[in-house]
Amino acid sequence: MTLTVEASSLSLNDVHRFLKLEKLSNASFVDFLSLEPLSEFEQQDLLKIRNDFDRYLSARKISEGLVKFLTLAPLMRLAGFYDVPIRLTMEDSIAIAVEDEDKRITGRMDILAINNPQSNIAPPFWVLVIETKNSSVNVIEGLPQLLTYAFKSLEQQPSVWGLVSNGQLYQFVYLRHDNQSTYELMPLLNLSQSLDAIELLQVFKAICQLPNFQ
Repeated sequence: MTLTVEASSLSLNDVHRFLKLEKLSNASFVDFLSLEPLSEFEQQDLLKIRNDFDRYLSARKISEGLVKFLTLAPLMRLAGFYDVPIRLTMEDSIAIAVEDEDKRITGRMDILAINNPQSNIAPPFWVLVIETKNSSVNVIEGLPQLLTYAFKSLEQQPSVWGLVSNGQLYQFVYLRHDNQSTYELMPLLNLSQSLDAIELLQVFKAICQLPNFQ
């Protein structure tokens, strides 16, 4: 009998063991991405996103849904994720069979950006998988879910980017599969800090512009 396990209940050790996923040393964005300077318009829009978030955060805890609305949606629009050929989906269900064990991991991805959605030849390319938390949750708590969801894409492509965020902090992860499935944590970025915020938008833009292979 196959046991169904929710991704939200997994620990990081569970993810490592069930998915045979290995953590490598932390990496730098420039190891994988070309970060371009922001225009004056982009910097002004970014400042507005920061100010809107800070105003809400100063008043109360920000819910997971509002985190998406206040920060991720405008950041992704500014970075180009709303443009063709990228398509965004939300709350997509996934299921992963655990090798050598009678277990199946299920869950729902908060946000998924895909490329090549109309192709009948190849499956859609997963550009970015996002797991969101409310503003009071440590982003590392969302890492097991994010890794589980992003891991699913390695069945059809060599690598994928993931992100877990509580609106203020942004933890990007790079997963890939050669002989072994691995992941690397990127530097943690804070929207409330000016230089971090600029790099955050640069990273979003660079991921959005990646071709359908990495």
